[in-house]
Amino acid sequence: MVKAYELRGKSKDELLTLLDENRKELSDLKVAKVTGGAASKIAKIKSVRKNIARILTVHNTQTKDAVRKASVGSKFISKDLRLKKTRAMRRALTKEQQNAKTIKQAKKDTHFPMRRYAVKA
Repeated sequence: MVKAYELRGKSKDELLTLLDENRKELSDLKVAKVTGGAASKIAKIKSVRKNIARILTVHNTQTKDAVRKASVGSKFISKDLRLKKTRAMRRALTKEQQNAKTIKQAKKDTHFPMRRYAVKA
């Protein structure tokens, strides 16, 4: 079984060769399953599939990190690098837009401020 922390130290080429090896091994195991191979080979299919998933996960995170580093300082961020949040949150007004006032309302606020009353205790 391959550990994710071991995979993170490897380069892209090493990951891809490891991925090819695991895919080849998986196809061999599937053939063994069809032809009635040993039970140990059939049980190994699950671990090989999990290894492939780990390798792909590490590979995809590395490529995404590389794209993220390359896009630093650019005006636009690609959609897959943006924060997901929810659809409603993405479309919600920003704080500046929420606090914005029309010219008329700003004039009203300056000319007619809130009245302060002194209350006897």
